[in-house]
Amino acid sequence: MNIIDRGSGAPIVVIPGIQGRWEWMKPAIDALAQRGRVITFSLADEPTCRGQFDEAQGFWCYVEQVRQALDESGIDRASICGVSYGGLIAAAFAVRHPDRVNSLVLVSALPPSWQPDERVTFYLRFPWLLTPLFCLGSLRLYREIAAANEGWWGGVTAAMGHGINVLRHMFHPGRMARRVHLLSSVRIEADLARVQLPVLVVTGEDSLERVVPPRMTRRYLEMWPHARTATIARTGHLGLITRPADFAAVVSTFAAEHAPRALDGALLDPRSPIPDPYVVRRRSIG
Repeated sequence: MNIIDRGSGAPIVVIPGIQGRWEWMKPAIDALAQRGRVITFSLADEPTCRGQFDEAQGFWCYVEQVRQALDESGIDRASICGVSYGGLIAAAFAVRHPDRVNSLVLVSALPPSWQPDERVTFYLRFPWLLTPLFCLGSLRLYREIAAANEGWWGGVTAAMGHGINVLRHMFHPGRMARRVHLLSSVRIEADLARVQLPVLVVTGEDSLERVVPPRMTRRYLEMWPHARTATIARTGHLGLITRPADFAAVVSTFAAEHAPRALDGALLDPRSPIPDPYVVRRRSIG
């Protein structure tokens, strides 16, 4: 498997979203590597991953891919960070392999109860045919990109840069559609409640998120009342690429707090602070 392994320190495994390409997250991966060790990869059915995708395992093939990445990297336990669709993979990994997880970070993550809405169902009918329309619809994300940058020209420049990266590492509409269909057989809600790990739920601002509404990602708080939440200011769904340094700061701080050398045999207080510039919301424990 093609594993991207950079930096040193407390390991963080980052799982990409439904488009499946780790390259889309490159700004965040570069920023995280400056603060610690980061491991990532493209999803198993992406040709550039050079992994193995078993149709019989379906969604769980992605989950086992995380274990494989840890094994091949010589890592016993790590902080597992999942982005969007990857957040659900990360949660499922915590269900199946809790002994390999120091902490769990869910970034704009799909909850287990997620169902395709009318817009997604429309694209699923003819994913290849509707690709141009899908790309055109992505323009709705410009407001978020502009908010993360200073001034109109900064937003345009950033949007062009992100667009070029997407074109260089193009998504595959058929594989994306398949990944959505695979979720129909995933049932982990009851199991999640039994997983006791440090959890951080990260979202963008409600007014800027146009892909996975923060209220949906915060459903994880119903399963894990002890979880902390952080909202990265001036971002929506793309915070890890529009404000990668801020994203890396909040994720790496949480991961370092719960790394084995920090734990010293016991979980740290999950209410311990995350530094600015993040809007942090805490929930009472128990």
